Amino acid sequence: MKRFAELFAELDATTSTNAKVDALQRYFAQAPAQDAAWAVYFLSGGKPRQVIPTSHLATLACAVAGIEPWLFDECYQSVGDLAETIALVLPRDAEPTDVGLAEWIEQRLLPLRGAGEAEITERVKSYWRELDAQGRFLLTKLVGGGFRVGVSKLLVQRALAAHSGVDAKRVAQRMMGYTDGKVMPSVERFEALIAQHQEGAEVKLDEGQPYPFFLAHQLDAPAEVFASRLGPVSDWQVEWKYDGIRGQVVKRGGKVWVWSRGEELVTERFPEIVALAQPLPDGTVLDGEIMVWGDAGPAPFALLQQRIGRKTLTKKVLADAPVTFMAYDLLEQDHKDVRELTQRERRQRLEALLAGSLVKISPVETAQSWLELAQRRERSRELGVEGLMLKRLDAAYGTGRTKAEGLWWKWKIDPMAIDCVLIYAQAGHGRRASVYTDYTFAVWNRQPESREEAEAVIEAIARREPAQPGALQLVAFAKAYSGLTDEEFRQVDAIIRKSTLEKFGPVRSVKPSLVFELGFEGINRSPRHKSGIAVRFPRMLRIRHDKPIHEANTLQDLEALLK
Repeated sequence: MKRFAELFAELDATTSTNAKVDALQRYFAQAPAQDAAWAVYFLSGGKPRQVIPTSHLATLACAVAGIEPWLFDECYQSVGDLAETIALVLPRDAEPTDVGLAEWIEQRLLPLRGAGEAEITERVKSYWRELDAQGRFLLTKLVGGGFRVGVSKLLVQRALAAHSGVDAKRVAQRMMGYTDGKVMPSVERFEALIAQHQEGAEVKLDEGQPYPFFLAHQLDAPAEVFASRLGPVSDWQVEWKYDGIRGQVVKRGGKVWVWSRGEELVTERFPEIVALAQPLPDGTVLDGEIMVWGDAGPAPFALLQQRIGRKTLTKKVLADAPVTFMAYDLLEQDHKDVRELTQRERRQRLEALLAGSLVKISPVETAQSWLELAQRRERSRELGVEGLMLKRLDAAYGTGRTKAEGLWWKWKIDPMAIDCVLIYAQAGHGRRASVYTDYTFAVWNRQPESREEAEAVIEAIARREPAQPGALQLVAFAKAYSGLTDEEFRQVDAIIRKSTLEKFGPVRSVKPSLVFELGFEGINRSPRHKSGIAVRFPRMLRIRHDKPIHEANTLQDLEALLK
């Protein structure tokens, strides 16, 4: 655990890609295989299961440190991170041990799930005594289910490749499905990631293993420059960008597996896709989009979202949100990896394979010019799509989001936008743990009749007076934490600290004074939200210093976007 805690601190302390890879490579060179197996799992995005409620950890920390809960809360609000707060308030009485990461997880932490409160209390207290401040911080992250680190899966793959001498693309392929929570990391699984491959030997994959996804770069440029930047439109395969979940369908050994881009095995959630793929020949892997398809075509993502969180699929759920698979690439055919073929040839093979099949195939758009495509792209929202995908016809299928930016592009339409008011704030995580960066925004329930009416509402909020039914008020509708520069976050943080009205644990309510332009990809009705509306992928586009509070948008403006 000590070695992994030191690695975590080293990764968190730098933004240098090379420094992160070097730190990872040193760790893999020193750590036992059983510890490295778990390290790869966590660093690649594997989620630790919460084995102890964070409220229990905070209460226990107060008891061990001999402080009152109000003092702990004050420390928490200052620090901004629960694990760091616990590590700071606990007495410096540690007697560190050399217990490894695998033993900590498998023999100590996982058995805590479902244990009695008294047993958990005694075990955690004894564990804290075995760890220094770094180790205590990491332990809280792991048992509380909040482990996050500033390193991408791509960097982990690079470090494993450098450590083992195995090609990074081969490591990436072997890692597919490694973070699936249904299979525990092990020495055997880790050694399979870094095993040397003999030239000419057939690559042995797990029967249901998918391939690494190839990712596109965002294209932000006017269509007028496409010809000079991308070449003629005839060099590209153009498809609609659908609003679903990227996935792979694997058919081998008479069985079908469905994987999400997050490397989660989701076969059981989508029985319709299994039925569609069952007639496919063995040794077939398709790349495409999991989506709800209604009588009028692609349905809003909100319908698919209803399926994602369901453990039980009733007849009503299946009828209300019928899922299909829109295939747009062929990665394996007759048990042979065909990713090195050109986009043109893979498409031809895909069309021949799916001829007469019930599996949908993404239609290709043809045009005489980029400007013609730009005009067609303007109909995206009307068609229920997010824009266009551009893929070079002479390109192979790559791995991840490569530096070869000119191969796949996503040409998305501009986001929807609304001007809204900052009303709540919470500190961020990691290097932003001491800065308020996570914001809640509101819109007016109706348009203020005048500046004076809006200012009267703001003064009433400052006096902590409850809103009157039917009166003018601000209604919360979205949260966002990205889009601003570090300097902009620091400026807003200073305003938040000066205009705080109340504190609710780590959250502050602030006197409304700032208007932000908030962008988002989609909007739908949601009975779970006070506003009755939910937005998808919200982010801050800019601070509207030029716009007074009373000119912020309203619920009626959100309703108009819904239509």
